Amino acid sequence: MKKSLLLALLLASLVPAAQAQVFGQYTPAEILPVNSRLGGVYVNLSEDVVGALGQLRLSFYPNVDFGFQGGLSRIDLGSTTKTSLRMAADFRVGVVKAGAVSPVDVAVGGGLGLETSDKYSVFRIGPSAVASHTFPFSSRSSVVPYVGAMLAFASWDVNDVSKTDFSLPVRLGAELRAIPGMQLMGEIQLRIADDFDDRTGFSFGANFPF
Repeated sequence: MKKSLLLALLLASLVPAAQAQVFGQYTPAEILPVNSRLGGVYVNLSEDVVGALGQLRLSFYPNVDFGFQGGLSRIDLGSTTKTSLRMAADFRVGVVKAGAVSPVDVAVGGGLGLETSDKYSVFRIGPSAVASHTFPFSSRSSVVPYVGAMLAFASWDVNDVSKTDFSLPVRLGAELRAIPGMQLMGEIQLRIADDFDDRTGFSFGANFPF
């Protein structure tokens, strides 16, 4: 079962990025300990988008953490190309912890994101959930596959055309914990029933607990 799950995630990571930009948490479902922090840097790739994003996650209350994301992206819109500013925030609450009762960690929460440029504005908001399981390689290294989903409402205004959209962004990823102080991550992003954004994309980067 473990080998099959890892193989599926490896094959997913080799699928070429086609479309889509999903604001995500870029981490498994484990909630940060109180008064701890996590920073991250990521590259987002899809058919029409190339972007860079940074994240800061914090926890001030047991079993709850918060994330703040920001960055820039280059977007191809038919015959024009725009550079957009991206800002987002989210929160998560741990509802299940891996142990004797459950094999996975589960967190639920919600988030919102804004992407803006000249005559280009997209606002997203919605509830989310993520589940993950840790597979240890040794006492100091492990890999943590995760799957997340969001029920996203989007309102966009592009070149004076305004519309709204509902979609189900799904994230399939894994975090490799083999280097002290650094956690490498990669994920496939799928936007189900999205009529505006690219449908598939890929993100990779690193998380830094501190």
